Amino acid sequence: MSNTAESVGPAFSVDGMLLARAETRKAIAAIAARVRPGMVEEDAVAMAKDVIASRGHALSWHPTRVRFGKNTMKPMKQASEPGVILGENDIFFIDIAPRVEDWEGDGGAAFVVGHAPEYARCAADAERLFHDARAMWRDRKCTGQELYDYATRRATEMGWELNLDLPGHRVSDFPHAAMHTGALADYASHPSSMRWILEIHLTDPQGRFGAFFEDMLLDDTFYARDGA
Repeated sequence: MSNTAESVGPAFSVDGMLLARAETRKAIAAIAARVRPGMVEEDAVAMAKDVIASRGHALSWHPTRVRFGKNTMKPMKQASEPGVILGENDIFFIDIAPRVEDWEGDGGAAFVVGHAPEYARCAADAERLFHDARAMWRDRKCTGQELYDYATRRATEMGWELNLDLPGHRVSDFPHAAMHTGALADYASHPSSMRWILEIHLTDPQGRFGAFFEDMLLDDTFYARDGA
């Protein structure tokens, strides 16, 4: 019996999905390198769109986001407060979904400018929790539901809250929504490699800031290649 939740389109290929992922991570790094204290968030978003377009990719299927300071706390579907300026000691994150040829990229990461130890811990913990959860997926063959149950517990142990408004989702040759629109956190089977995006949005319990990291579920080999 076929698993419709993991269906793909006619252009799906391993090489294509890995290309989309690689180009997404490169674009994130290029955008982050151009973010400076004193920038207004809206200008950073426009810059990020220009970076993606300059690399030959379409902006694709969800908004390009660069969020500064207190806006890092907000759920993705909630609009940023306008006019937020990145401080000298501050946090920001990037969330992009370029279409690379026929394939969907999707990725995000948090960054800190200046000296901000609490922000730096949150950013590092978001990426660390992503890999902790990925190890659970790899080693225990857990379901998507179990994966997010684990991530929720670990976030609390780390001193943060996990925003379950970002529950992970499918990715494929464009558009994945033609095959499946359900959340990874609701998936009752073991998710296959190269089909799902694991999203980790940690928020400060006092409601001051957050950090974000997302990437495709893959085994360690692919992270060793890109130094993660």
